[in-house]
Amino acid sequence: MGRVLPRARADTQTRTAPRFSYKTTAYLFVLPYLIFFLAFRLGPALVGLGMAFTNWRIVGQPDWVGFSNFEAMTRDTRFLDALRNTAVFTVLTVPLLIIVGLALAIFMNQPRRGRTIGRVAVFIPYVLMSTVVGVLWTWMLERDFGLVNSYLKYLGIAPVPWLLNENVALYGIILTTIWWTVGYSMVLFLAGLQDIPEELYEAARIDGASPWALFRFVTIPLLSPTIFLVALLSIINSFQVFDQAYVMTSGGPGTSTLTLVQYVYTAAFQFSRMGYGAAIAVVLFVILIAIALIQARSYRRGLTGTMQ
Repeated sequence: MGRVLPRARADTQTRTAPRFSYKTTAYLFVLPYLIFFLAFRLGPALVGLGMAFTNWRIVGQPDWVGFSNFEAMTRDTRFLDALRNTAVFTVLTVPLLIIVGLALAIFMNQPRRGRTIGRVAVFIPYVLMSTVVGVLWTWMLERDFGLVNSYLKYLGIAPVPWLLNENVALYGIILTTIWWTVGYSMVLFLAGLQDIPEELYEAARIDGASPWALFRFVTIPLLSPTIFLVALLSIINSFQVFDQAYVMTSGGPGTSTLTLVQYVYTAAFQFSRMGYGAAIAVVLFVILIAIALIQARSYRRGLTGTMQ
């Protein structure tokens, strides 16, 4: 009996050791990202939140001003222009990304020759750097020698001053963004389409369903989670638009293409108003959180109504 007890104790230690080692290994794998998140994400976000209530010009000590920065936004015409431009950009871009991305996904999902090459061709622009896209489309939208106006001239349409007219410049940014990012939407829709069982389509065809009925009553309902995801990501990315607008127009002509993120950069680093720039970033964060919560609630209500 004296020899059995140590063995049982050793067996217990052997059984518990791997569990402790497994948890430790898991935490060690998470630790690098956690450090990165705290140092470069959560930490700066909290600092920026505190900075939004101060008046700080990069050098010297920040002065506490309370809600003065937020009150100043209501009188700042540049901020109101940036907010309006960002909202218009989002309202026009997101539906197009969903519609065009879904149409491309349906087309590329058909059993045709060369569809792999087609998928790659549509997705390639998404991996390009934003500066490359901005420079490329600045040339393509050039009024006199740009590729887009050359095609319009061939069709008998007068050249459009895409980036020179304040009434048209934002549409040039929208066109560039759709070309650049629609491939990502297409890939997400392709993944959703390929998860729909083919048996559902076959059963609907046997019942005499037309192609439109298949799309309306089979594809769209089963793609609703993907549509929600694409819409949410597109809205978030659209409200954070910066690169292409900054490279192509720098917010001009006037303030016709000035966006919220660009105004954060302008206020903080060009006008040295770090507190005011941080306040604009806080407003943008609140807007994005509100949109995400509204979308999530609407999606849950839609699911509940469908189940009932």
